[in-house]
Amino acid sequence: MTSLTLQNRPQLASHARIQTDRVTGQTVLLFPEGILELNETSGAILERCNGRPIADLIADLAQHYEVPDSELQADVLEFLEDLHRRQLLRVP
Repeated sequence: MTSLTLQNRPQLASHARIQTDRVTGQTVLLFPEGILELNETSGAILERCNGRPIADLIADLAQHYEVPDSELQADVLEFLEDLHRRQLLRVP
């Protein structure tokens, strides 16, 4: 699997969904093989994976968290690449 670039347009895989746990209020990513608990930042990243370029996603996050894009880029790409390797993201 190749590395993602800032031009890629990730979306959640059809078998994965973001949900809020009714008991804990924790945001989670559900998929057939399990569940991932998401912190605020990872949830914010995944909510923005709607087919727009990763560069736009990072710019939106940077504005939301009031930090420079450059501070987020490596971490966001690493997170998205991990989910892509796990087949929880599709990159058309």
